[in-house]
Amino acid sequence: MSLPESMSRVVIVGSRAHLDKAIEALYESEILHLVDYTNGSDDGFFIGRPLKGSQEASERLLRIRAAEKELGLKASAEDPFPVKDIRAQISAGKVDEIEKEVFAVADERNNLVQRISDLEAIHRNLSLLSRLPLDMELYSGYDSVKVFIGTFKTDPTEALSGLENAEVFTDVRKSEAPVAAVFVKASDSDKASAILSDHRYSEIPVPEGSGPPGLMAEKVAAEIADLNARLEEIGRNMAEFSEKHGAFLAASDEELSIQVEKGEIPLRIATSDYSFVIDGWVPSVQVESAKAELEAKLEGTAYVEFQETRGRKQHESDEAEPRFKTAPSKMKNGEMAAKFEYPTKLVSTPKYNELDPSILMAVFLPFFFGFMVGDAAYALPFIILGLYGIKNAKSQEFRAIGTVLFFGGIWAFIFGFFFFGEMLGMHFIAPDEFDALTVNWQDLLGIASYPDWFVSIIPGGHGVGKLVDVTFLLKVSVYMGIVHLFIAYAIGFYNSYIQHGLKEAMQHNGGWLFILVGLVMVCYAMTEVLFYSKAIEGVLLYTLLAGVILLLIGAVIAWPVEKAQVIMEMPGIVGNILSYTRLAAIGMSKAGMALAFNYMSIIMIGSGGDIVSYIAGFLIFLIGHLMIWVLAILSAGLHALRLQFVEAMNKFFVGGGDEYAPLMVKRKNTKIVETEV
Repeated sequence: MSLPESMSRVVIVGSRAHLDKAIEALYESEILHLVDYTNGSDDGFFIGRPLKGSQEASERLLRIRAAEKELGLKASAEDPFPVKDIRAQISAGKVDEIEKEVFAVADERNNLVQRISDLEAIHRNLSLLSRLPLDMELYSGYDSVKVFIGTFKTDPTEALSGLENAEVFTDVRKSEAPVAAVFVKASDSDKASAILSDHRYSEIPVPEGSGPPGLMAEKVAAEIADLNARLEEIGRNMAEFSEKHGAFLAASDEELSIQVEKGEIPLRIATSDYSFVIDGWVPSVQVESAKAELEAKLEGTAYVEFQETRGRKQHESDEAEPRFKTAPSKMKNGEMAAKFEYPTKLVSTPKYNELDPSILMAVFLPFFFGFMVGDAAYALPFIILGLYGIKNAKSQEFRAIGTVLFFGGIWAFIFGFFFFGEMLGMHFIAPDEFDALTVNWQDLLGIASYPDWFVSIIPGGHGVGKLVDVTFLLKVSVYMGIVHLFIAYAIGFYNSYIQHGLKEAMQHNGGWLFILVGLVMVCYAMTEVLFYSKAIEGVLLYTLLAGVILLLIGAVIAWPVEKAQVIMEMPGIVGNILSYTRLAAIGMSKAGMALAFNYMSIIMIGSGGDIVSYIAGFLIFLIGHLMIWVLAILSAGLHALRLQFVEAMNKFFVGGGDEYAPLMVKRKNTKIVETEV
């Protein structure tokens, strides 16, 4: 457990004429967490204007990203471009040339796509009209006749027979909607429209033209084919263009993004007509080195001064100016615990003055996961898959999942081999009392006996039975929960102590520590009495009395702050402890499923000795255990997280910290070569 790194506030003051140089120095030092200036905070100062050239770079960046979107570019440059070359080519107008070429081809492609879409609509209409025995020119050109052409839900011929001089041409098919052309007197158009509406009339736009609709449809289809061929050609050209210029565009995007980010820094700082003021935070351990480095880079063009080193007391933050209230949190963990910072950040970034729970996460998350899986065979794929994720995953999410699977798999193997003594839901060896419930590897493989050293490293020579030693496993789960919750309350006490002092810590958290221990002692004594019919005497009596005393002490300590909530929360603490029985329950459910699949497969394989039985038994065994393995990821993973987030962290973790983010340039597609430095 560790607090985020101590932070000190720095102020940099200089002439506006040297602002661009100061910004470059800050990015090169990669140490200053910038504090955004609030307009109107100081008389005579205001938010600055972007650096010269920033607007142009921003507009060019937007055009580049539009070009990248048109080309569908996502990949980055395999070989980063030297920054000097990229800047020279941007200045020479190469980016503008590529943009024009991309947009010209993209415009043609978009026009083709629109034209093809229009022609396909025309082709669909012509295909419908080709079902009627009329040429195209017969559908229009009348003064006293109204023409309705469209599709219908039902054939309207009979309904239109009552209209004088009405002519109806229809094509009715079983699998398609009827198509009809209705010719009526103009004076009867309203009546005809009402009748057609009852038959779900949907108008078909009639394209301009003459002759049979089928012939026109063939011509339109040929035109569509020609346009599609041209569209495919453009697609190939754009693919070649992407391959040729994609890396350059990605590098240009990155370089311009950096220029825009630097150019907009004045929008985050205080400036006057002649000067600038930059406020920020740096880690306290780097104060002297940071000051020396910044002064060297600024070469006397600005003054650097450190204002304060922020302590952990809450009143220090409360009394500071609004923009300086929150010091950034730079999580300080070792290599191992740092791998579990991402799950912590899923909840929130730790506050500057509270302990970072990543170490607690690193210890208990894989531990709980491994206990719930508890199988030597299931553990090996977890370890392999987790190691692959740690080594190859590019996103934080998959690296975090890989980390949990890897370390959880190690614990799953340790528990599976040295505690449960099982693999694929079967014990390596089982005593007589297990025979009714389990199949073991010794009997299945016909092993006469194991070496003494092998038997000695497994509890009882056979391991703990998940479906036999249920009471024992439930007790173990409860004990794990007590330890986990005690640590959580202790962390909460420490957080309150460093933020507010001993009195506040005792009232807000210390009392709950006494209550937790007291409840555990009282519940233990009552369990022994109620379930095992033991007399309340001797050690049991002293345990019960000590528990009651601790409960009373805790209630008295917490009462000034919590009031009646002290009494109301006590059953909740018991519920929190019992919630850890899911550790045993998940393992039991997995063991029960494994038992069922093992028996089904063994029965199938040993039933008749034919090839079909062998294959069926093998498939049941393989698919069944694969399903259990997948469910183990979901159930063990989610419940391990739940115990961290819900049961433990809400006892001490507030979060809401501002993550330390120093000004720095992150290059992936470009690089600084030695000759540029």
